[in-house]
Amino acid sequence: MQSPPSISLDRPIRKVIHIDMDAFYASVEQRDNPELRGKPLAVGGSRERGVVAAASYEARKFGVRSAMPSVTARRRCPQLIFVPPRFDVYRAVSGQIHEIFAEFTPLIEPLSLDEAYLDVTENLKGLPSATQVAEEIRARIRAETGLTASAGVSYNKFLAKLASDHRKPDGLFVITPRDGEAFVADLAIEKFHGVGPATAARMKALGIHTGRDLRDRPLDFLQHHFGKSGPYFHGVARGIDLRPVRPDRIRKSVGAEDTFSTDLTELAAMAQVLQPIFDKVWRYCERTGVRGRTVTLKLRYADFETITRSRTLPAMIGSRAEIERIAMGLLQALFPIEKGVRLLGITLASLNTEPAPESPQMTLAL
Repeated sequence: MQSPPSISLDRPIRKVIHIDMDAFYASVEQRDNPELRGKPLAVGGSRERGVVAAASYEARKFGVRSAMPSVTARRRCPQLIFVPPRFDVYRAVSGQIHEIFAEFTPLIEPLSLDEAYLDVTENLKGLPSATQVAEEIRARIRAETGLTASAGVSYNKFLAKLASDHRKPDGLFVITPRDGEAFVADLAIEKFHGVGPATAARMKALGIHTGRDLRDRPLDFLQHHFGKSGPYFHGVARGIDLRPVRPDRIRKSVGAEDTFSTDLTELAAMAQVLQPIFDKVWRYCERTGVRGRTVTLKLRYADFETITRSRTLPAMIGSRAEIERIAMGLLQALFPIEKGVRLLGITLASLNTEPAPESPQMTLAL
């Protein structure tokens, strides 16, 4: 079986920057309200319900993290201040930041409101190095938004993302082609992008604890144990990631969810709270022309057990009513239920979008 290509210092390479805003939602709130600065802050659900959407660095010192139940966050940090999210403000600030990106390169792959890859192999300012581009972008973000961003610079997306995490917050780190494989070798397997808790546990059971351990496993071994992800793991363990920055990155799903102030137990009550969620999903479909074939229902019980149920149709779903009919069928099949429900969500996937062709690699040194 043929192995993925190995990196050569003589072959064409990219210049890739990963920009990650520092505690974005929380930092916007602290910027706009001076009384919150320097204090442990959580953006998200109330003190009793919901989850943390973002935590300030002051809160993170207590172990508060995004996606953590609010009650757990409050237990870890009794002085934690909760503020409701203002997504319209976050989107506006994100727009400012992306306008700055566009002054340096058209090759921007947004990952979220606060995170993006940039290919600056050729940059619009004619700057000599990707590091200088990253420095200027960070300075512009600070000057125009009052916020800080961390940046990673490398020759591929995998390493650029690792680099942006390395000096957070408000840091910049560079991983060169000569240093890439050595940097990965000493990395704990949990730090690999694409390795979640379940995959990390499987790897450790196989004796894979670091990048060096992963590099020592042959490709056929990794394919046997990790399927289609095997070639990816084989490559990144050697500092290789040939994925291009995709300015036309395709959205794979659209969804919405809500956490309730009181647990729900009746089907009629759940049907009622799902109505605005159906509306939100279908508004996106109508605005963009996107359609999908798979409806997924997400349900979280009062004890935080979370389950999903999905149904895929042979043809694209053409109306809000059809989404509602499928989702309600999935929900009804779960009844009778023995415990309250604190969250419901709907996702539409298998969308009618196709990935754009990959761009060829450019030919300038990092």
